Amino acid sequence: MTITTDLLPAPTLTDLSSAGGCSWELRPTTDVPAEAALGVAGIPAVVPGEVHTDLLRAGLIPDPFDGNNESALAWIGLTDWQYRTVFTFSDAEHARHDLVADGLDTAATIRLNGKVVASTANQHRSYRFDVRDFLVQGENELVIDFRAPVTFAREQREMIGDRPHTNHHPFNAVRKMACSFGWDWGIDIAGAGIWKAIRLESWTGARIASVRPLATLDAAGTGVLETHVELEWDGGPAAAGTAELSVSVAGVAGNVTVGSDDAVASLVLQLPEVAPWWPRGHGEQALHEVRVELSGVGNDSWSSRVGFRIIEVVTEADHDGTSFKFRVNGVDVYIRGANWIPDDALITRITRESLASSIGDAVESGMNLLRVWGGGMYESEDFYDICDEQGLLVWQDFLFACAAYSEEEPLRSEVIAEAREAVTRLSKHASLALWNGCNENIWGWVEWDWRVPLAGRTWGEGYYRQILPEIVGELDARTRYSSGSPFSYGDHMHPNDPRHGTIHIWDVWNQKDYTHYASYQPRFASEFGFQGPPAWSTLTSVVHDEPLAPYGEQMLVHQKADQGNLKLERGLGEHLPVPELIEDWHWATQLNQARALVFGIEHFRSLFPLNQGTVMWQLNDSWPVVSWAAVDSHGIRKPLWHALKHVYAPRLATVQPREGGLAVVLHNDTDAPLAGALRLRRMTTAGELLAEEPLSVSVPARSAETYTLPEAIARPGDATAEYIQVRAEDAGLDVAAAFGYFVEDTALALVSPAQALSASAKPTDDGVAVTVRATALVKDIALFPDRLDAAASVDSGLITLSAGEEHTFFISGSALDMAALVTAPVLRCANDLLHG
Repeated sequence: MTITTDLLPAPTLTDLSSAGGCSWELRPTTDVPAEAALGVAGIPAVVPGEVHTDLLRAGLIPDPFDGNNESALAWIGLTDWQYRTVFTFSDAEHARHDLVADGLDTAATIRLNGKVVASTANQHRSYRFDVRDFLVQGENELVIDFRAPVTFAREQREMIGDRPHTNHHPFNAVRKMACSFGWDWGIDIAGAGIWKAIRLESWTGARIASVRPLATLDAAGTGVLETHVELEWDGGPAAAGTAELSVSVAGVAGNVTVGSDDAVASLVLQLPEVAPWWPRGHGEQALHEVRVELSGVGNDSWSSRVGFRIIEVVTEADHDGTSFKFRVNGVDVYIRGANWIPDDALITRITRESLASSIGDAVESGMNLLRVWGGGMYESEDFYDICDEQGLLVWQDFLFACAAYSEEEPLRSEVIAEAREAVTRLSKHASLALWNGCNENIWGWVEWDWRVPLAGRTWGEGYYRQILPEIVGELDARTRYSSGSPFSYGDHMHPNDPRHGTIHIWDVWNQKDYTHYASYQPRFASEFGFQGPPAWSTLTSVVHDEPLAPYGEQMLVHQKADQGNLKLERGLGEHLPVPELIEDWHWATQLNQARALVFGIEHFRSLFPLNQGTVMWQLNDSWPVVSWAAVDSHGIRKPLWHALKHVYAPRLATVQPREGGLAVVLHNDTDAPLAGALRLRRMTTAGELLAEEPLSVSVPARSAETYTLPEAIARPGDATAEYIQVRAEDAGLDVAAAFGYFVEDTALALVSPAQALSASAKPTDDGVAVTVRATALVKDIALFPDRLDAAASVDSGLITLSAGEEHTFFISGSALDMAALVTAPVLRCANDLLHG
């Protein structure tokens, strides 16, 4: 039989989302509390969407983030829900009609015209079902019933056996975003919904099922694109012929003939003069469009962008232990990174614009890597596209965190399908630098008393050491796989040994003062952090305790860490006084959070090249909460963010204790040498110059040097009233000032801000400029314009000035009171905590 392929109909898509014109309605299908007052009529729903956002949009629930509403709305996660729509279908010319759901959250039964199509049980993967036998010409009814997520998780736990996990709910029994069940920074808001696109795809002959365009460079610098295309054939008469598959990129093209026996086709293209992709700070982010076309028996196409690069993760034994460093195109890259969590607890509200803003926070702070943490989700294409464009490396966890996981059915097959889809989808991204098996689970097995409750049952090791590395090796062999984080890369070693591989440091914050960071010499710190509250306007938008207090009822709803606020106060230690007023508590704990990370990161960077990077916990928040984030959920940059901008600068000067006394360490993470003169000063806090010496420095590119401070600078006469300042003699050095102190602030003779600091404000075209001037040492000057306008922002923060110095802050915003901008609580400094 001869098929004239020119006459085959082009594929068509019927968008079943709300944007495609489908009207969806939502209703509970199990009992809800009487006070929920949902009524009997269907609730208008938006698809993609989720139950919480639909109920919120309809005015049927209050804001889940506000006050005590988290517990008041817990019934949503204990309720079964149904989504329903009616759509018109008219297509008699195609051989196949597939219902495609890119994301269903989570346990769902799909019915088309009253007949069960299939059931699903995994939020982290898509589904495709052949529904040609279910469709009718004309009106069709599509119903998707979701099980109550909390109830379903409990049922699955009973079926597969209880296994150790953190937090309240058995999130490890189901393939749903772990942190949606609550975390030590996250709201318990487990819900349901059609959270990604849903559609009908109609096609004939053959279609492109997936594409893996693996772009790399060979030893000569030639670009190599190895494209693997998975094909699906409809099995009908049209599929009996052949099709032409072509791949093109940057003016180079190739093609191959395929037939119905070919499930996968591969082509290799070489590009001798292609521009490579580099991470930020090392070169340009060259991206090239790849286009794949299928013609003949089937008409289909696919396109995306790739970057040509080689990314290695080097884990080699040396005399200090085991290294862990990223190497891109043969160049070692020192990592200045952060852990990333879902950017909104109501994940369907995340947009490309919101992601661009949050990733922009990482870029502007000097980061070059984001770690997508294993308790969240595989992010959208927008996330990875932006990272490709901005040159941010992506460390991608598989979605296992802080728990033991069953390796038997029904989870096993879901994990395999989910992992294969994730690797296939993300392998094209230039920014993808590492696949990581799990977060802390291997550490948990070793140290968290799991063995007795597990009683010999599986806990996930088979995923991390066999199944996942095999999938990565098959589908994305160019990208390194790690079994977990932390991990020591050797047999019979503790997974959280700082001498080997990656380490998580959590005794600081949980038990020990932040100065304990100095006891570590980590090869690579992939998790560590310290808490602080969100911006004042963010906090008070959801916490309404009267009076506002650290241990108020609603305040503690928005503090999820065990004894979190007690640890905040204990963490002040000898660094800062324990405040009496809530305004001072807020400022002191924010400042202490920033100082903790500065102390740790400066110490770690001073160990270069032993240390090859830090990934602090965490960049962003998913709701208004006291947390480890540098930027709160309203997008307001906390003092910690400004501290990170300092310690993540490409060039860093830091005063550190060394065996021979105090030293200044210069880390030059740029391609240009750092050479010139520093001016070393020992001064009194009141402004008297006690000693001054020049220091000539020369630091090659991508290296660090340590210079012992002369005794005249390093030895104080009165430790309680003196400090060290290290400042570049000329701007050409491009390194910010460094300070050294002999005692903590509580013992330091800081002059009151009323005597030491003056400030003036004047309007600018887009806001206000506030200039501050010091007549004595003033530490950590910060402005909080959100107290006047929640949308206002400031360009800098935590500025320390010596006598005679000044700094100008630029504030954008409206309705900014000039007098308020130059007085507390908008204008703060460390001095005022000592003189309150």
